[in-house]
Amino acid sequence: MNIEVMDRDLNKRGVFFKVVFGIVMLTLVNCSKSKEDAQVIDVIKDPVVVDPVPNPNAPLSDQKNTGEWVLNEEMSDEFDGAVLDETKWHIQGKGGVYQSNFIGRAPSQFSTNNVRVEKGMLKLETRWEPTFNFSTKLDNGVKYENITTAAIISKKEFTYGYLEVKSKAADCEITSSFWATGSNVEFDFFEMFGDHKQPSKEAAGKERELWWSIHDWTSAGAGRTTYTESHDLGFRVAAAFHVYGFEWSADGVKIYIDGKLFRDVSRATINAYDDVAKQNGGNGANENFVITKPLKIWFDQETFPWHGVPDSKEEVGGNGTIDFEIEYLRIWQKKK
Repeated sequence: MNIEVMDRDLNKRGVFFKVVFGIVMLTLVNCSKSKEDAQVIDVIKDPVVVDPVPNPNAPLSDQKNTGEWVLNEEMSDEFDGAVLDETKWHIQGKGGVYQSNFIGRAPSQFSTNNVRVEKGMLKLETRWEPTFNFSTKLDNGVKYENITTAAIISKKEFTYGYLEVKSKAADCEITSSFWATGSNVEFDFFEMFGDHKQPSKEAAGKERELWWSIHDWTSAGAGRTTYTESHDLGFRVAAAFHVYGFEWSADGVKIYIDGKLFRDVSRATINAYDDVAKQNGGNGANENFVITKPLKIWFDQETFPWHGVPDSKEEVGGNGTIDFEIEYLRIWQKKK
């Protein structure tokens, strides 16, 4: 074969191989597109179901507002400003004012520096802060040292309604608490612990616990616990945000978790609570259901030494700080 014929033959083969290669590549691309298209179609056929955005104008547990709830705007707060609205809230210790003469539970002490509003949330901070100017007083024999926390208290009060808070507890041996006081009584909606140091037998599931109580601080009640409950929520309270709802009425207390009824405790049940037999107080001839008058709202953090306390900077959030985060507080009351 002469060189000219050979060149033509090689050129033909080159063209042939190029054509074959092109066909193969197109086939692969088309197959790939077909698979991608199929995946897209599958997604469209079987979409992920996303919960609708809750209606903020009604309780999560009553989205159609069949209860005819009216928002108490003076006491509710979305925490969407640049700073805390101090027309609604007193920061415990601000201006040297400590309501109920309560500066915190030792060894922790409230600091006005540990309250901030950030990204549409109230954040109460616990700090490992040994250089803080701690009180030299003792709290039941315990020294104030190392740990600063925070508390805020509503400036107005109310009687009966539906309280809803969306929050996430601090992941630490510290309380993340939502409670109320007034007329010498106390209503603890929750006192949560993201972590604890008690032996598991004594405090199994403490990091998943809803603990609520009623206390009588009148001269007759002497601070006794007139009712208390604790329940395992099935999730770690410091792992994610959840919505906690409390319907407080003259008939008793209903508790809702993420819009679902969790507890329904009647006034009769609370009054029948045998707290003397349980060695947990007792209210004598008086009712256990003492929460019948106006109350102010508290959010705070405290140390409870019997559950253990942080012993180092590393135990307070790793970098010496940890937050109790509250996205909103909404309080509804019945139409008058």
